[in-house]
Amino acid sequence: MPSSLLFVCGKNAIRSPMAELLARKLLPPNIYVASAGVKRGERDPFVDAVLSEEGLSLDDRQPRGIEELADGYFDLIVTLTPLAHHTVLERMRGFSVDVEYWPTPDPTLVTGSREQIMNAYRDVRDRLKTQILQRFSPK
Repeated sequence: MPSSLLFVCGKNAIRSPMAELLARKLLPPNIYVASAGVKRGERDPFVDAVLSEEGLSLDDRQPRGIEELADGYFDLIVTLTPLAHHTVLERMRGFSVDVEYWPTPDPTLVTGSREQIMNAYRDVRDRLKTQILQRFSPK
């Protein structure tokens, strides 16, 4: 189990903040969990809606870019998009840090009714929750 964990996606607006909050809920409290984007994006209201269904809230947290992280060292960095994966591998070259890629769909690509869009966001949330539980469950 890592002592510090960073989730990275493209804009820190959807996938990585979801993963951060889910990991904070599901993992022991002594694990430091953070998230960032390759660049800073805009907050997405659908994320707030699907996280609230899990009893979670981003509160006043805003998206941030990877360069805004005060502490640059993490035991494990989980990337959620191809761009994030390539960016992290490039930035971490020469550092002793584990990097894992968890392919995660982009819910903003789904169109249709509000409920169809919400279901796409729920799918991402549920995939991340399952992946966190599977990856970090005691063996």
